[in-house]
Amino acid sequence: MTSSATDGRAAAADSGRAAADSGRAAPAASGRARLADIAQQAGVSEATVSRVLNDKPGVSGETRQAVLTALDVLGYQRPERLRKRSAGLVGLVVPELDNPIFPAFAQIIESSLAQSGFTPVLCTQTPGGVTEDEYVEMLLDRQVSGIVFVSGLNADTTADPDRYRKLISRPLPVAFVNGYVEGVDAPFISCDDHAAGGMAVRHLASLGHRHIGLITGPGRFLPVQRKLAGYRETMRELFGESEEDLVELSLFGVEGGDAAAGRLLARGVTAITCGSDLMALGAIRAARSRGLDVPGDVSVVGYDDSPLIAFTDPPLTTLRQPVREMSVAAVRALVDEISGDPAPNYEYVFRPELIVRGSTGPVRS
Repeated sequence: MTSSATDGRAAAADSGRAAADSGRAAPAASGRARLADIAQQAGVSEATVSRVLNDKPGVSGETRQAVLTALDVLGYQRPERLRKRSAGLVGLVVPELDNPIFPAFAQIIESSLAQSGFTPVLCTQTPGGVTEDEYVEMLLDRQVSGIVFVSGLNADTTADPDRYRKLISRPLPVAFVNGYVEGVDAPFISCDDHAAGGMAVRHLASLGHRHIGLITGPGRFLPVQRKLAGYRETMRELFGESEEDLVELSLFGVEGGDAAAGRLLARGVTAITCGSDLMALGAIRAARSRGLDVPGDVSVVGYDDSPLIAFTDPPLTTLRQPVREMSVAAVRALVDEISGDPAPNYEYVFRPELIVRGSTGPVRS
């Protein structure tokens, strides 16, 4: 990309910034238009764009990466002095962005990749949209240096694991978050769902609850299976064998939680632990629609500690995934693989933290 001296002087005069050498060959009509377009795409000020393009200090790594990504999206060629900063593209495949836990993972993984010199390429799946395998083909066409999968088909026990073995045999470095696949030689970063299932039950039992239900997602997912095992083991340990199995598998999300909670409430549960915060919000809605108070009549526990969940009504007691620690670990493992110094191909399990808020309380006598 080339930039005329007139364009550069116009940008400097209009904005009070030295933007003459801030870009190369932009499709816009003037230097100011170029800065404005990039700033709008990146969600920053024109002054910030100018600082990044002129390689000036005072800009965070995350903001700098946002500007560079905007350049790529708009079809600009990066200035020569900035090209050496990119160690290559890395794909990040997440299942969806409706559940706020996935944007939380994506944000920290992208920031960590940028700090390591890589340009993240976010691939978000939607129902009926581009599949994980199609995204992988697109990423391979772009010659990515590696891929991070978050709660993808690696979490689905019915999915064919050969798709990942083929990537590794290319060879292509990969790392996985929340979903372990036996026989795939790669680093896996997981939250301890088995422990989470037990921790929720113990918390509710400490408040006097015995009729504790579990709502979680479809049974084919490994995190669901582990959470279910932790729940059942702890229920047996605390209360002995029971003919009644207070488990409802449903779709992840508010609606799935609402429907499943309705069935459990009809069976007399006084507490419900859920496989996600969104399912927990659905359980609270189901309780209130039946004239029940939370936590006076029914206690509810979520899972994830998604952003803003502390500000619901009532604030949600939940099991917090250590998102930052898990994300940084996944990126570190992938970067080490790319650098030729891979971490052992194990599953690294991070323990969740019980966050007690206002949605759980003592059982009513």
